[in-house]
Amino acid sequence: MKKILLFMLGFGMLEVSIAQSILENYIQEGLASNQQLQGRVLDFDKGILALSEARSLFLPRVSFETDYFLAGGGRTVDFPAGDLLNPIYSTLNQLTESQAFPMLDNQRILLNPNNFYDVRLRTTLPIFQAELLYNKRIQSDLTAVAAFELLIYKRELVKEIKIAYFNYLKTVEAVRIFQRALQLAEESKRINEALFKNEMVNKTIVVRASNEVIRFQNELEAAFQQSANAKVYFNFLLNRNLTEQVIETQQTLPFLETLDDHNSFLQREELQQLYVSATIDKHNIGLTRAYLLPKISAFMDLGSQGFDWEYNNQTRYYFFGLSTRWNVFAGGQNRIQVQKARIDHAKTSLVIDQVSEQLKMALIISQNNFKASYSQYLGNVSQAQSAKRAYEDSMKLYAVGQILFIELLDAQNQLITAQLQENISLFECHIRIAEIERASASFSLNSQEL
Repeated sequence: MKKILLFMLGFGMLEVSIAQSILENYIQEGLASNQQLQGRVLDFDKGILALSEARSLFLPRVSFETDYFLAGGGRTVDFPAGDLLNPIYSTLNQLTESQAFPMLDNQRILLNPNNFYDVRLRTTLPIFQAELLYNKRIQSDLTAVAAFELLIYKRELVKEIKIAYFNYLKTVEAVRIFQRALQLAEESKRINEALFKNEMVNKTIVVRASNEVIRFQNELEAAFQQSANAKVYFNFLLNRNLTEQVIETQQTLPFLETLDDHNSFLQREELQQLYVSATIDKHNIGLTRAYLLPKISAFMDLGSQGFDWEYNNQTRYYFFGLSTRWNVFAGGQNRIQVQKARIDHAKTSLVIDQVSEQLKMALIISQNNFKASYSQYLGNVSQAQSAKRAYEDSMKLYAVGQILFIELLDAQNQLITAQLQENISLFECHIRIAEIERASASFSLNSQEL
């Protein structure tokens, strides 16, 4: 006897393990193929690129630049070359008794360069810019926010997949219940027809039995349609063919370790996301205060410039410099920006407190809902067992003519109703467990986490 009990216990644990494995596989399939989740992943990848872009601002920038100028007219500078040199040249000509030194005209030099080129390789490098530092920190935290947002959606998707699966199993079991009810109604009709032939019941009883068959046929057809709809929605969440077959499993209620833990909500990503948002607000305060610090950058040009596209040792050049910019006064705008950033940080702190209480309330409510559903399930199990015994006894009594057909129908309807309520309450408990997992973020995403 002991060996039989151990075998039955081991077989039951194996069924539970198989059921959990099937559901886990469906969850992993949904996490891998859900289209909305894939969109969230793309948003996260975009955030990663934004962070890389912020980091690249600290690196030097190199650009190739060219300028070419043609000019005519415009401002000029008068240079009195003739007035300065002609007297000297005249004296030299007299002394040498020659015309070796010609007379010069005064020159008018065009300021705009004509037929002038400038080709250079310019390198710029930020040495100290507080805005870039805070911008990188903000982008890093925004990437963390996007990661938490992705995990939040994953947890919500896991809950929706579980609920959709349990709703599907609930409709499948409802189909089985109505199939058994239809069999009972057909059996009752057969018995009443036999009794009618033996003139033990009247025609009204046979008609009533036939109507019960028709009623349960209609109930069965409606249950089939509800099951088909539940399967379509489940396959939709997994991004599969909407009519693809879904594996059915037997479900048992697990023991909940977090049933009375009211602080497990603290690990929820929504709170972690708000904490990161508060850090972003601090960085924004630092960013708005960055005007108090100077901006220092360096640049260097390597190139060539000259007239008529001439290139030689005289045209090549390098040019290096440092630049500093320090905002001294902006009409109080910077101070106002700092105050606004501080207000945003204060608002985020208030939101953290509010959301924390809301998440705690949601967890407690979901735990209480499970307790109520579980209590109702135990009651429905007992009622279903009692209704089954009552129906079996009524069937025996009716066969020997000790009770009326209306009493048999009442026992039959009570049995079907009790079985349906037991089925509904069982999967309501599973749905409540999924809600507790969501409220406490207790479901392990394993390798799906970032």
